[in-house]
Amino acid sequence: MAQLFIFVPGKFSKTIFINSSVLKKKILNIFKYTAFTALGVLLFWLVYRGQDFTQIWETLKNDVNYWWVALALFLGLLSHISRTLRWKIALEPLGEKPRTTNTFIAVMVSYFMNLLLPRMGEFVRCALLSKYERIPFPKLFGTVVTERLVDMLVLMGLAFTVVLLEMGKVIGFANQNPEIVANLRKIATSPYLWIAAVAGITAFVLYMRHSKRKGVKNKIEELLDGFIEGIKSILKMKRYKAYIFHSLFIWLMYFLMLYAMFFSFDFTRNLGPVAALTTFVFSSFGMVAPVQGGIGAWHFMAEKALELYGVEATNGKIFALLAHSAPNIMIIILGVLCIIALPIINRNYLVSKPSIEETEDSEIGSK
Repeated sequence: MAQLFIFVPGKFSKTIFINSSVLKKKILNIFKYTAFTALGVLLFWLVYRGQDFTQIWETLKNDVNYWWVALALFLGLLSHISRTLRWKIALEPLGEKPRTTNTFIAVMVSYFMNLLLPRMGEFVRCALLSKYERIPFPKLFGTVVTERLVDMLVLMGLAFTVVLLEMGKVIGFANQNPEIVANLRKIATSPYLWIAAVAGITAFVLYMRHSKRKGVKNKIEELLDGFIEGIKSILKMKRYKAYIFHSLFIWLMYFLMLYAMFFSFDFTRNLGPVAALTTFVFSSFGMVAPVQGGIGAWHFMAEKALELYGVEATNGKIFALLAHSAPNIMIIILGVLCIIALPIINRNYLVSKPSIEETEDSEIGSK
């Protein structure tokens, strides 16, 4: 009886611990989602407060050439297809050849998930392709990180081009919005940021040393191995020219998508490609804000960029509202359809695919 008495409370307490851990994780996720959503709503409200939404609605209903909007959405779709093909090229050196359909669906669902929770999409698309194509998650995530680094290099190149072409406009933006420059400087020099970074690195190093003393390969090491392998794949790429082409094509489509939107309004159709490029770069940096789909931040940066070219604030807000909403509505529709279609089109496909464990065992056997 004594053993039974000790065992039952022990089991009960363990169950409570597991349940409380799951509950804490769920509460944390809910808190993060709520916080990001609240921040996005706040930024959006700050941009559009005091606006006459009746006027905005009338403009959107009567003064927009939606054929140009349709063209913009088509160009956006081409960029998504190109991103799909680029990811497949990055996976080739790893010996992975996922179906184009599954890869495209994973990409579209990632865009959709980013509208729900910032930065979540990259994890989700790797998880989906890992599940339906039986590819190790770390490999996939390594290629995605490489992808993001390449995208950042392209964006930096475009930003440098804007600075060269429109130095006066960039200086004018900084002078008109000193609070943005001050906030960026404050973030970069914040002692809390540096303390958190040092603490995180220290904890990571201590954990790795502790694992090595035990002689056990921990989950982080396994993740890093696959991660590094994914990143190195770009160096082994045979079709690197195609990879570069798609990297440039994706951003060209992004730019042309916004430029096509310029022709949908009378007050932006005559501004020209340089003004569109400036607006594109400014608004792209708005996407860095930790809010769903850059809501609020994207609108603010687009409006301020258009002001540099003489577009009234109200008109800039109307343009930003349409240029941001239309592609995201398309992403929501395609994302939902892809989520529904994914298990249906793979109902017989997974049966013929070996599991990740079987694949790894065969690789070890061949070695």
